[in-house]
Amino acid sequence: MDAVASFRHATSLVTDKKINLVYGLNGTGKSTISNFLYEPYDLAFVQCRKTPEQSAPILVYNQKFIRDNFFVADSLKGIFSLSKENAAAEKAIAEATKRQSALEQSLQSKRSAKERVTQEFSKQKQRAAEESWNIKKTYTGGDRVLEYCLEGLKGQKEKLFAHLQGIVKPTEEPEKNIQVLRKEVEALKGDDAQPQQRMAALAFQAHDVESDPIFGKSILGNTDSEVAALIEQLGNSDWVKQGLEYLPGGLGESQVQCPFCQESTISAQFVDSVKSYFDVSYQKQLDALDELLKRYRAAIDGLPALAAFTDHAFAQERKNEIANKYQLVIAGLRSNIGQIEDKIKSPKSPVTLSNTREVLADFNREVAAINNSIDEYNQRLQNREATLEKLNGEFWQLMRWQYDQTISRFEQDRKAANQKLKDLDAEIGNVNSDLIKVRGQITEAQKKTVNVDAAVAAINAGLLDLGIDGFSVKKHSENLYRIVRSGDSKDAFHSLSEGEKMMISFLYFCELCKGKSSADDTHAQRIVVIDDPISSLSHVFIFNVGRLIRSVFFRGERFCQVIVLTHSLYFFYELTDPNHDRRESTQKLFRIAKPSSGSVIQEMKYEEIQNDYQAYWSVVNDPSQPPALIANCMRNIVEYFFSFVRKKDLNNVFQMPELQDMKYQAFCRYINRESHSLGQNIIDMKEFDYAIFKEGLKLVFEKTEYLDHFKAMSKC
Repeated sequence: MDAVASFRHATSLVTDKKINLVYGLNGTGKSTISNFLYEPYDLAFVQCRKTPEQSAPILVYNQKFIRDNFFVADSLKGIFSLSKENAAAEKAIAEATKRQSALEQSLQSKRSAKERVTQEFSKQKQRAAEESWNIKKTYTGGDRVLEYCLEGLKGQKEKLFAHLQGIVKPTEEPEKNIQVLRKEVEALKGDDAQPQQRMAALAFQAHDVESDPIFGKSILGNTDSEVAALIEQLGNSDWVKQGLEYLPGGLGESQVQCPFCQESTISAQFVDSVKSYFDVSYQKQLDALDELLKRYRAAIDGLPALAAFTDHAFAQERKNEIANKYQLVIAGLRSNIGQIEDKIKSPKSPVTLSNTREVLADFNREVAAINNSIDEYNQRLQNREATLEKLNGEFWQLMRWQYDQTISRFEQDRKAANQKLKDLDAEIGNVNSDLIKVRGQITEAQKKTVNVDAAVAAINAGLLDLGIDGFSVKKHSENLYRIVRSGDSKDAFHSLSEGEKMMISFLYFCELCKGKSSADDTHAQRIVVIDDPISSLSHVFIFNVGRLIRSVFFRGERFCQVIVLTHSLYFFYELTDPNHDRRESTQKLFRIAKPSSGSVIQEMKYEEIQNDYQAYWSVVNDPSQPPALIANCMRNIVEYFFSFVRKKDLNNVFQMPELQDMKYQAFCRYINRESHSLGQNIIDMKEFDYAIFKEGLKLVFEKTEYLDHFKAMSKC
């Protein structure tokens, strides 16, 4: 029950027992419950529900039932009962009813199986949603770089899972991992997201030196020199030329020490012969080598340092490759420097320089790859929103790939559950088809036996059993009847007392539940709800109604569940089974309380049952109860105690000086029974002050010398 009348917040009556007894003072919400079960689709009960929605028919006895069947209608609706006249029809009905019962049990079993499949699949779906929820846990919070990908999906697990389900699994694992995606998004969304300059390629301006033909030549001196044959024979012209540097100039006629053998064998003529070997042509070639060396070195010195490449933000992922290939270029160039220097030292010996174009091109391919990344980034930066959307798609493609096991398992579970549900629906359809046939058989058989005469006789017998012989039920037409007094054939229902109306309507309800409401009524089981059937009855009738309920409903096998609501603890106690074991197996007790926050339904133990007087005190001792209810219970306490216990007129008590104080006037006007008889019992609950009313009640007991009783009942 929720959001209707005194039920301000959701509260439930949950039971698995056949007999359910509900106690509550007037105004706590008992009638609201019975009205909901009487008309569950009324708009007033839009937030109330019963479980399961489909159940055995629910027959409700309450004020609405009485108005619908007696107060408004001219005549009671006919009650169909099975006659004993047609034995063949009775047998056919019994067999069909047995078959119907078996089919209904089978139907319920299959519906339960369907519910279990649905619940199990719901758990499987919840498990899959829990697993996929790790995406939200992982990528929200922290650096929050990828959190924008989960916009609109962070609040509900089922919504995120549905989004993941809707993504088609990629045919291959996505190229970008989560780290790459995070860096790309961060580069676009960060405060320093600015266009990046491209890296310049590494350019070397002396590649032509490496292919100069001079390095492949043997550079030789003048062959006409006298010593040419000797130098050629020795094969060491480089060594001889170097030795000239150690000879002094201006030898004259004397001989000087040889720089090679250290003997005084070198004459001026010999020196001239040697020098003539190293002529102008020889020297020009050496000068050309020196020039090539200078050019090559200058080109190397003009190369940018490695840091010019590795310090670039986009080079970080290729830093090792760039460094290694840069070192290969430098190593090749330096090796060529050594080769040129060797050639200058030994002009005669040919040398081959490395072609560094390929290693340089290989290095520049790394630069080109980085520049491609820079160009792509700059392009993405120009179309930031579209790029972020594209990265969002790539993120979910990656998630779909990573969570494929979760999705695949769920799809298998769904396929299996759908097949089971399809099979069960087919079986349920077959059972329903069989039920329709069986109910048709019962209806056809009942047409031969159904009549209202048995119901009329049963109601009249019930009236006589209760000692009521002043009126009876008479058949009005084929399916209708009236209530008439002895010797008067006119409709006498409106002339009945409230107690008589209550009894005749309740007997009618009993026969309605025992019999059939129509020839088409084929239900074997039904649920009965009885709301306060004794509100206008004397204690004699209260006992009889209790006996009727126990014999007709509690012991009747066709009633799978009975709910009785009452304001009377006496009647509540009368219906409660005193045998502990039987009570535990068949009965459940409830109490409806109405604190200021709204009515609540609570389970109740047998030991908690009190009489009406004790119940009044329990309300008075609870300041959270509605003021009108507290004040009314105070009045009932005073009337009960002093009228039935002390047998004393209270008029003098309310005239005592202590209660003449202005603050007690509202209390006195409401509580004093004598003032009620004068029609002065109106009280504005805005005047209600719990502390003052409780203090006034204490004064009444104190001044009548019953303060100990007040303290005991107030638990103070």
